[in-house]
Amino acid sequence: MSERVTPATAELQSDTGAHDGDAKHFTRSMGVVETLSLGFTYLSPLTGVAALLPLGLATAGPPSVWWLVIVAAGQLLVALVFGEVVSQYPITGGIYPWARRLWGRRYAWIVAWVYLCAMIVTITSVAQFAVPYVGSLFGFTPTPGQGLFIAVGLLLLALVLKMAGTKTLGAVARVGFYAEIAGVICYGLYLLLFERHNSFGVFFDAMGTDAGAPYYQVFLLAALTGLFMFYGFEACGDVAEEVENPGRVIPRAMILTVVFGLISGCAAFVGFVMAAPNLQAIVDGEVADPMSTILQDVMGPVGTKIFLVVAVTAFISCVLSLEAALSRLIFSFARDNMLPASKPLSTLSSNGTPRTAMLVSCAAPMVVCVWVFIEPDSLPRVTAFAVCGIYLCFQLVVLAALRMRTKGWRPAGLWSLGRAGHIINVAALMYGVAAILILLRPGDPSLMFIDRWVVAIGLAVVLGSGALYMAIARPWGNSTAPAGDALEVAAQLRATRAQQNTVSARD
Repeated sequence: MSERVTPATAELQSDTGAHDGDAKHFTRSMGVVETLSLGFTYLSPLTGVAALLPLGLATAGPPSVWWLVIVAAGQLLVALVFGEVVSQYPITGGIYPWARRLWGRRYAWIVAWVYLCAMIVTITSVAQFAVPYVGSLFGFTPTPGQGLFIAVGLLLLALVLKMAGTKTLGAVARVGFYAEIAGVICYGLYLLLFERHNSFGVFFDAMGTDAGAPYYQVFLLAALTGLFMFYGFEACGDVAEEVENPGRVIPRAMILTVVFGLISGCAAFVGFVMAAPNLQAIVDGEVADPMSTILQDVMGPVGTKIFLVVAVTAFISCVLSLEAALSRLIFSFARDNMLPASKPLSTLSSNGTPRTAMLVSCAAPMVVCVWVFIEPDSLPRVTAFAVCGIYLCFQLVVLAALRMRTKGWRPAGLWSLGRAGHIINVAALMYGVAAILILLRPGDPSLMFIDRWVVAIGLAVVLGSGALYMAIARPWGNSTAPAGDALEVAAQLRATRAQQNTVSARD
């Protein structure tokens, strides 16, 4: 039996945990390991390095590794801000309910719309980046048609796994987490310790990528190497109503996701680069699949095959985590009557999963996969749009938190930054604005106008279509969910906590 969760009481129940075990609500069965695993496999350092190591090396040479450090530091600031917000509002959907409670329904609608579109494209990008690794695993080079079949197959496999329920989702995320650790840390460290062919000095050598131009220009072009990897920690908050003690567990899981992502991503990037027998050929773009080539040269076919199994497992887990996060966003959006067909999209099955929202989270990326099949050269541009859209949504939440702080908001969740919160919030916003400006920079001047400005154009189309729908349908008027109440809720939480402490002291 399936029942719809209405917006009138769902968030109050999610804060108190009163619905645990009730079939018409999510079941809290995820602990800190499962929550960390979900965020880590969404962030997926192995996927990021495997997908964008060639781009980073060909664009800016080995120094492109420093983008991992720069972006991780900036995203850690964002994760700290998110941690305070989710601790006060441990609500399914993450970005959307946070924006609504910090600012208002209209603001939250456009934030969620951009985030939803960017998530769909991100899932497509990860599925497409997995195609050559699946082909290498089975010993063939996929044709465009086979690539479409593989990408769609990965999306369907993730759908089947997540339909099984929250426990299965947590278990698969855990497997993906171990695969990531094995793939990026174990392989990276092995190569670093036993198969070095290059010195650490290469990470300060452009190796000809600047071609006489100021190096900072080509270095900025390689920013996607880090920017693509370090988001996904917010997925820990997307499943807040399925996590035990979310006010404490989720902030810690977000922070650990970024820290572990940096450690494992750097281990893989540095290990593979220093083990490359012919690094210059890779930098010159003469090697189509650098990671597999390096492994073949230094570890032989058996070691390469094991790595490919691990890599494909990580890709599957990453797609699963992405689809799970997207389905919870759609569910949360629909629960507030903010979408067409809100009733079926906000329905939970008997095992506590939003099955209709899950189907949409699988079907929508399939449509984009067909577009990539028709226009195969569009994948890098599609990926850049996805990253920019998600970074914009992040910063809209950071901005909303800072605006509320100027009104006197002091986050009242079980996890808090204390007096440092305001300074960290400002720093996170400054970092995010800089990242967005880098992503919006035009491409190579030799490209056509649309290709040079494709990220900005794509973002304008999404924002424009969202604004048009808002003007026509006025979806925020359908919702009775609370909005803009961060100050009031913080005061209520503090009063309740003080009362509980007084009772405890008397007892």
